[in-house]
Order: sequence, then C-alpha cells, then structure tokens
Amino acid sequence: MNIGVLLSGSGVNDGSEIHESVIAMLALDRAGAEMLLMAPNIDQMHVINHYTGQEMDEFRNVLVESARIARGNIKDMAEVSGSDLDALIIPGGFGVAKNLSDYAMSGAECSINPDVYRLISEMILLKKPIGAICITPAMMAKILAEQNQSATMTIGKDETTAKDIEAMGSTHKECPVEEIVIDEENNIVTTPAYMDAKNISEAADGIEKLVKQIILMVK
Repeated sequence: MNIGVLLSGSGVNDGSEIHESVIAMLALDRAGAEMLLMAPNIDQMHVINHYTGQEMDEFRNVLVESARIARGNIKDMAEVSGSDLDALIIPGGFGVAKNLSDYAMSGAECSINPDVYRLISEMILLKKPIGAICITPAMMAKILAEQNQSATMTIGKDETTAKDIEAMGSTHKECPVEEIVIDEENNIVTTPAYMDAKNISEAADGIEKLVKQIILMVK
C-alpha cells in the first residue's frame, strides 16, 4: 500500500507538528506501508522562532522545510494525484492553518491552497481513506463544504474550532485525546493529538490508532 503524508513545513508554530508527523510515519513504517511524503512548493505565511515564540524577519519555503522531516525524500505535491495513493494522512500544526489554508486568519471563511484542495478532492471523489490529525479537520470541513458534502470529525474539545467545523456544515464529535472518530461513509478518520495532548505519549495513542484504522480501510 502507498500512503501519502501531506506536510506543511517544519515546526508546530509555522509548519507541521513534528511529533505528530514522526509518530504517523513511524506507525506507517512499522505496518509495512510505503510512504509518499509531499508538501506544496510555496512560501510559508511567516517564520516563527520556536525558542522565543516571536516572528522572524525571513522567508522560508514549505516544501524545503518539510524536507527536513522527510530527510529529503519528498515530492512537490503538484506532482501527486489521488490515483497515486491508497490513502492520505495529514498531520496537524499551524502550517495546516497558515500554509495549506488560511484558517488561522479567516476561520470558517477560510480558503484552501489550490494543490491541497485538488488532491484532497481527488481522494474524496475516489473514496480513498483520509486521516486528519489535530487542527486538520477544520480544513477538511471547508473542502467538504465547497463540494456540498459533510463529515463527522473531531478536534477534541476546543469549542471555537468545533463551532467553526459545525458552521462549515460538518458535524463535530467530542473525543478523548487518545481516541479516534471514524466517519465510515466518507472514509475519514480524525484524532485530537496536540489539540488536547499534554505530552507526546497522549498524542501517540490517538495517532497510532488512526494509522491502524486507515490501513484497515485500505485493506
């Protein structure tokens, strides 16, 4: 099986959440899945100093930064289509809400990067499984809404994001951090991860269950 992993940079505050990304990749590798890591070849919205939390006066590229997590084995997602994949997993991090979309700035009125919208739409059309971790269900809700569709998903217990998901037409289901929510009709699996996790072990519990479920759906 060939599972896509869509990254959005490197670092929780301006890219992919590194723990979530690596946990998902480790679980996939242990299950014997082939991984196709990818990211859009675009500039980050901004760059955050993860030591101070302050914005830095520099520019970085999402694909180049994502290559750090992928150890260089990564593709420009413009080169990837839904037919290339058996499933897709998207780790969280603010990169999802700042680079793959502008949800961090626009909330329920957000827009989606064109290549991200295209690939996820292809996966939905082909009814292939999608694993959405952490904040990613907010982006998924917008993509589904654009296609007059909806799904049941979770981001854990965050009321503001849950309301946005509902406002975009999907259903939010509260979920403990170590669990997953499965929308069998839409082949979408979600888990809260660092939306609620207090440590890496809590995040890992849900992510590992999500990966296991995605693999079962592929088989």
